[in-house]
Amino acid sequence: MAKPRRVIITCAVTGAIHTPSMSPHLPITAAEIAEAALGAAEAGAAIVHLHARNPEDGKPDQSPEAFAPFLGIIKQSSNCVVNITTGGAPTMTIEERVRPAATYKPEVASLNLGSMNFGLFGMLNRFKEFKHPWEKEYLENKDIIFRNSFKDIEYILTTCAGNNTRFEFECYDTSHLYNLKYFFDQRLVKAPLFIQTVFGLQGGIGAHPDDVMHMKRTADRLFGDNYQWSVLGAGSNQLKIAAIAAAQGGNVRVGLEDSLWAGPGRLASSNAEQVRLARQIIEGLGLEIASPDEAREILSLKGGDQVAF
Repeated sequence: MAKPRRVIITCAVTGAIHTPSMSPHLPITAAEIAEAALGAAEAGAAIVHLHARNPEDGKPDQSPEAFAPFLGIIKQSSNCVVNITTGGAPTMTIEERVRPAATYKPEVASLNLGSMNFGLFGMLNRFKEFKHPWEKEYLENKDIIFRNSFKDIEYILTTCAGNNTRFEFECYDTSHLYNLKYFFDQRLVKAPLFIQTVFGLQGGIGAHPDDVMHMKRTADRLFGDNYQWSVLGAGSNQLKIAAIAAAQGGNVRVGLEDSLWAGPGRLASSNAEQVRLARQIIEGLGLEIASPDEAREILSLKGGDQVAF
């Protein structure tokens, strides 16, 4: 009898999109980020995707020094795979964004595959009161272009080339898959590719089931058996898109970076709660979640003993 397929759950615990006033459960300090990551791992996340924040006001902070406290705690306390962002925040330079991954040489780092308009202003329809001045200024900006030029992408790839770090390739639209195909054909990236298709962010592809399947069909045509597919649904789309992907052979990403919610009008109390909800969907489909070591095998990762933290 065939074994059930193993599904990798990634949990993105804080990110750089949501701001502290939106939820009391959003991890801000290093201790909160570590606790959130460990809770997500215990709930079933094989991979934790990490950003850092200023502990005073919650503003995104991409200095390597901001990552150090929680990276050490997570490594000492869990076998989970650590994924460090190179996206940072869309207002940062590429040199700022790559520094934590270049410094700490994680098993996985995220990499955005194309420039795009990046609109967070829709959240102002729901959130009106803010504790810190930077929050409203950041959210209401309709002039953000998240720059990820071919030069920028190549800079991250070459900067991290000697670290044996693999990438979570974040693709917000169909063109980003074609951009990845260029780098694959140039042999700057190698199989198995870990492709994270992102749905429902203002400026990227939508979150209709047809959008999800269009991205999968395109990736299938471009990469065949050379990739592992995962999905990220923003906001209320998180679990709906996770269900579609799990049923269609994909992996899933959840976490408070991508959605603050655990149901209609109900804030998630933790990242672990979202992991448990995703796990219910996966196991309800007769599938099993991948352990960290199974994720390492599926994605051909170098191992947790090969990192620099």
